[in-house]
Amino acid sequence: MIGNKYLQTLFECEDEDTGLNQLLEWLQSGERRFMDSLKREPAQIDSCNEEEREYLVKVSALIDYCLQLRETEVPDWLRDDRLTFEKPYYYPKRLSDFDKIRLQYTNPAPFRARNVYFDLEGIKRY
Repeated sequence: MIGNKYLQTLFECEDEDTGLNQLLEWLQSGERRFMDSLKREPAQIDSCNEEEREYLVKVSALIDYCLQLRETEVPDWLRDDRLTFEKPYYYPKRLSDFDKIRLQYTNPAPFRARNVYFDLEGIKRY
């Protein structure tokens, strides 16, 4: 069990892309209840199964990055050492080897620290 009700709901979406898009919308808009929940309801990493932990690795990178862009304090639990991948994870999954290398060099620290690489154009919200 993830512990944060908002993140748990997003995790339970049938389509991961839909959940990630909703997360990005909340982060971009500064959705107050969600933003407050990040401080009040930290993820319970010890209670997560492997699938939930992998999800938390992906979303913690996105949340950390977006909070830094908003110049908002990043809750400590988002930078827990357990929220990293041993092998690189790329989003989207269909990338050339060149694009994968490019992302490793161009992604900001919140992504590199977790070994999670997103196409920044794909997560941009206007």
